[in-house]
Amino acid sequence: MGIFSSIKNAIFGGDAKAEEAPAAAPAAAPAAEEKKDGGLLGQVMGTFDVMASLEAMPGADKLNWKSSIVDLMKLVGIDSSYANRKELAQELGNADYSGSAEDNILLHQQVMRELVKNGGTVPADMLE
Repeated sequence: MGIFSSIKNAIFGGDAKAEEAPAAAPAAAPAAEEKKDGGLLGQVMGTFDVMASLEAMPGADKLNWKSSIVDLMKLVGIDSSYANRKELAQELGNADYSGSAEDNILLHQQVMRELVKNGGTVPADMLE
């Protein structure tokens, strides 16, 4: 299992699929809107509320997980070392990951986009 799969499972709950979202999740979410550059807009796709899941985790109030890949990984119980972040970046198609602040911001956005592709809803400001 890859690092992204570990993140997704920690958020969605084990091997549960996003379609098996808790009753608190919306019954239907708006379809994704694609920008010309391939980015996603709005609160998109899926039925699983990623934010609610993360906010309910112990320690969420003490970490900057909404914009920091390091804190997001810590929150879901994954080692946030450079090696793991680099492996995650490579899983998501970024072979040039250097660990810079800019790379970390982009990696966080990539993870959020992948969560959307896997059935989660995420606010637009976390995707761009």
